[in-house]
Amino acid sequence: MQQSDDQILATLRDTDRDRYLACLLSPAEKRHSLAALYAFYAEIARVRDMVKEPLPGEIRLQWWRDTLENEQSDGAGHPLAEALLRCIREHHLPVRVLQDMIDARIFDLYDDPMQDRAALEGYAGETASALIQLSSLILDPDNAARSADAAGHAGVAQTVAGLLLLLPVHVGRGQVYLPAELLSATGLDRETLLAGTDESAIERAVRAFCGLGRDHLAKAREGAGAISGRNFLGVHSRCPRRTGVRSRGGRRSTNPSSVTAAAAMAAAMADVAGEPAPGVLAFASRPAVTLAQVSRDMTLLNRNPVAIKGPTQCFGYCSWWRSPPSACSIFG
Repeated sequence: MQQSDDQILATLRDTDRDRYLACLLSPAEKRHSLAALYAFYAEIARVRDMVKEPLPGEIRLQWWRDTLENEQSDGAGHPLAEALLRCIREHHLPVRVLQDMIDARIFDLYDDPMQDRAALEGYAGETASALIQLSSLILDPDNAARSADAAGHAGVAQTVAGLLLLLPVHVGRGQVYLPAELLSATGLDRETLLAGTDESAIERAVRAFCGLGRDHLAKAREGAGAISGRNFLGVHSRCPRRTGVRSRGGRRSTNPSSVTAAAAMAAAMADVAGEPAPGVLAFASRPAVTLAQVSRDMTLLNRNPVAIKGPTQCFGYCSWWRSPPSACSIFG
């Protein structure tokens, strides 16, 4: 089993390095379960990147759905499936939540519009929010229910930040996650967004999208006091290389209190707001376009021509990325 756990961690390191680093800070006895859950999440999140047509993607997702539905399944020799099933049975995770997570990822396979705010919040609730809550069930099952409200809002805020980060990738392949009603309210439509021909309308739409994320961020902060303390654990006094540990005042700490994997909500709060959060270890291996940074730097739209020539160039932020960001770049 040790070899399998190491393999899952190695997979997570390659597919979602931020959550891999978070797993390293989690309690040793919980690490294998968190790694399996996060590796599964990364696996279904990147299906669109692994296929050229929607049908093969649906087949991949259906395989996972069938595996979870079969109570007698042992993973069929698939290391990640075996680890995930052990995690589910060990921690009594609700399979239905994982199935809903899989179903939500079908949306990623197509270029259908995100109709309204409710649709976006539902998508985030079944993906990022569900992941946070499942992690809480692993770390502290007795008190996990207390963090449900904060997890819900933080998951939406995290999703908004992640979608902004991946906006160049999505636009490059003709995919729009900004709600259609938001685009309409800001004088924009899908075709104009993809073409990048109306800079002022794009600016208004991105600002409005930032506002949606910050609304949920504020609500998540209001409920943060209910989060179980077991989701926040002290870590080594020596920080890993290329990581920044900041306290409330923004100073480096020699004895930091860090988030574990289930405290993604706190990481999302810090990442989305573009400011340090108490007790949060912020990995600074590459710059991240957070909500606050997008809002502050929107003037770049007026200084740089809007030219979408590929997934690494979008709306004046082309200097931020010399290679496409991974599908799961928001720490949490």
